[in-house]
Amino acid sequence: MSSIEIATTRNPAPPPAPQPGGAGEESPYFNRELSWLSFNERVLAEAANEAYPLLERLRFLSISGSNLDEFMMIRVAGLVGQAQRGIDKVAIDGRTPTQQLAAIREQLAMISERQQEIWRDLRALLAEAGIHVADEHRVDPSAHEWLEQYFLEEILPIITPQALDPAHPFPFVHNEGIGLLFTLTRDIDAEQIIEMILIPSALPRFVRVPGQQEGSGGVPGEAIYISIASLVQRYAAKLFPGFTIEGDGLFRVLRDSDIEIEEEAEDLVRTFRSAIQRRRRGQVIQLELEEDFHPKAEAVLLEQLGVHEAAVIKTDGMIGLDGLAEIVGEDRPDLKFDAYSPRYPERIREHDGDAFSAIREKDIVIHHPYESFEVVVDFIRQAAIDPDVVAIKQTLYRAGSQSAVINALIEAAENGKSVTAVVELKARFDEEQNLKWATKLERAGVQVIYGFTDWKTHAKTAMVVRREEEGFRTYCHFGTGNYHPVTAKIYTDLSFFTADPKLGRDAAKMFNFVTGYVEPHSLEKIHIAPIDLREEIYRRIDNEIANAAKGKPAAIWMKCNQITDQGMIDRLYAASDAGVSVELLIRGICCLRPCIEGMSENIRVKSIIGRFLEHSRIYAFANGHAMPSPKAAVFISSADLMERNLDRRVESLIPIDNRTVHDQVLQQVLLANMLDTEQSWWLNADGTYSRVDTDAKPFNCHRYFMTNPSLSGRGGSLEAGGVPKLSLRKGRAG
Repeated sequence: MSSIEIATTRNPAPPPAPQPGGAGEESPYFNRELSWLSFNERVLAEAANEAYPLLERLRFLSISGSNLDEFMMIRVAGLVGQAQRGIDKVAIDGRTPTQQLAAIREQLAMISERQQEIWRDLRALLAEAGIHVADEHRVDPSAHEWLEQYFLEEILPIITPQALDPAHPFPFVHNEGIGLLFTLTRDIDAEQIIEMILIPSALPRFVRVPGQQEGSGGVPGEAIYISIASLVQRYAAKLFPGFTIEGDGLFRVLRDSDIEIEEEAEDLVRTFRSAIQRRRRGQVIQLELEEDFHPKAEAVLLEQLGVHEAAVIKTDGMIGLDGLAEIVGEDRPDLKFDAYSPRYPERIREHDGDAFSAIREKDIVIHHPYESFEVVVDFIRQAAIDPDVVAIKQTLYRAGSQSAVINALIEAAENGKSVTAVVELKARFDEEQNLKWATKLERAGVQVIYGFTDWKTHAKTAMVVRREEEGFRTYCHFGTGNYHPVTAKIYTDLSFFTADPKLGRDAAKMFNFVTGYVEPHSLEKIHIAPIDLREEIYRRIDNEIANAAKGKPAAIWMKCNQITDQGMIDRLYAASDAGVSVELLIRGICCLRPCIEGMSENIRVKSIIGRFLEHSRIYAFANGHAMPSPKAAVFISSADLMERNLDRRVESLIPIDNRTVHDQVLQQVLLANMLDTEQSWWLNADGTYSRVDTDAKPFNCHRYFMTNPSLSGRGGSLEAGGVPKLSLRKGRAG
């Protein structure tokens, strides 16, 4: 059997110890918002990672921009609202909303500057590779003719210049809206006028200049991209005949996009439709301006937009970095990661594609995106056409715009099955799409349930009831991620299929809880938030504390996206203080402060940022045996360790009891993440992150899963040596 051994004491090396007199006098918790900004800085660092192909680096820069936009529209908008209403509720670290805003804006300025630095570097490197962005010097005369014609035929008919004066009310600039202000002097009387042109969102951010991109002999040709805004600036004279253009400036607006729903809303669907419309007109939270914006035009813009609490960012670089995603689509495989095709689980193939037969034989775990999301879709499709299937129930949090799962549910209803879909209207930025799906499902005869008004239904569960010789059998799918075909290609998540009768009965009770408010009693295996999920994790942590006191092996391994809940953090501090070894894999926000003597000296926190977005939630407890152990208690979950997930959402915590699946989740998926060195960052006691040192044995968990056989293949794959076995080597390396 091939193996990969990595010593716990040297590879990966632990984070640096805190300096005496340093963080000890500070809060025992990190600020949530500042921790999120640190996460986005780690994403941004990948844009500067020279080990990545050039267009992938550009993708990370674009992601950092879109991440920051959402942060401003939701988190910062919430803090601004609290500050305006005089709400002094302090964060976990003791900061008031006003203090948090000040710290955020200081860090935001540094991040924005770093983004532009990286953009300038990438732009130069792209040019060397034959991709020119907003470089009009590369455009030859024939292309200039094409650009002018494109402007006259494709842009001019749909843009509308509007004078800003008492006779013309200031136009509304929608959320994420981009516009131009022109300062003009009328030739006939020298009167100065300010005109605004809003760039319609239907237009692309960039236009690709044709005719110059063809290469020869297999060598890529040149590609030239010109922004739509720069084309409007370039041909503005055709918009304003009889005027002299004194100056122009590009701007972009971000607005408060959070949706607040009153708990007493009588019609949830109608309420959400209204709230989505209000979102587009929310308070301005951030205004981006070109550095050389004309002073008079800037003053008008600030006054008319009512920019008071908003962050104003001036830059000599690119405005709206999220738009760079369009350039990433350039057909240059040599500048991207090698193409990767997810594997279809061998276990299903062995049963000639019959998912029910495969699941009935043995529980199955699927590791996305390394294994295809199609197996989840096929599970629902097969249920839709199987004459023995009598009922399907499924939660839908984010399903995407082109959802095969939705179509399968519709087909099932049309085939006479009893189909219930729990559609979550409160899935942020997916509310409108989910409303459309709900309408389509209802028209097909699906029973659509919207769940609780004040709790989101975040659990990812599907159950299929099938009539068989022995009677009715329930097949379940439990996931750590959404039923979303796009994110399933880039998010690492787990899908667990089972025909365990106990899990089936518990799943039915969970659905009854959401659809009929029937609180489940006597659950056999599943733990549900907000009922007892928090208490079960507490119980497991307390059990490790008790084992440590008895001198037994005691360890906690947790992998999730965020940890912000104070109660959970305090429980982990207590475990550390009792001598329990705590290893946390937290991709994003972490309010827990590790490596503090007398508080968290036995806790290490690592974040993995790489080709795929780590998204699965796995919670493992030593249970009196040295980790990793077949005796460990292992769970997968839809829940992060946040107050909202534990107390204000319907979430599920699923125990993994099947031996093969247990080994795959603990000793492959979780352990590989722990051993990763190439994509990992340590969280230090002062809140900073530092890359894990890579020694002579570097290890990349994403590459490991991409290049090894399917973990959910034949049941004996781990024993047969089909997958290189990972191990932690105890003791100090020589």
